[in-house]
Amino acid sequence: MKLAIGNDHVAVEMKKEIKEYLEEKGYEVINVGTDSNERFNYPVSGYKVARMVADGEVDGGILICGTGVGISLSANKVHGIRACVCSDPYTAKLSKQHNNTNIIAFGARVIGIETAKMIVDEWLNARYEGGRHQIRIDQIREIEETQHLKAAEE
Repeated sequence: MKLAIGNDHVAVEMKKEIKEYLEEKGYEVINVGTDSNERFNYPVSGYKVARMVADGEVDGGILICGTGVGISLSANKVHGIRACVCSDPYTAKLSKQHNNTNIIAFGARVIGIETAKMIVDEWLNARYEGGRHQIRIDQIREIEETQHLKAAEE
């Protein structure tokens, strides 16, 4: 499985640890975030990861900034992306099972590294359940399509 990981300057150390953790488990991890503590705008890496996921270059994405909020908002602007901020493993698991998320995000200022690892593990091990949840995914996709078409008309 191939994953993309992105971050801002706040999350450099956590990103490095998560990347190493995943590689030790056999995942291929593409780093599109910053490795510098110099100020770095999270929309840049949020977009890069989201684009890679949407284009099928990777199987999923992990985003880390101070809270996970800003970077996930950036990713969610990309057509086809369902990114979710997760501060606990249960939310990560259900985000995949019920919402078929293709990107997770978390905050380096919110959680510690061990919780981050548990979040990643739960998300990667979870499987989308489909069924009644597909109705909601279809509704989300319909909203997205409507907005995409509206933007194209402008």
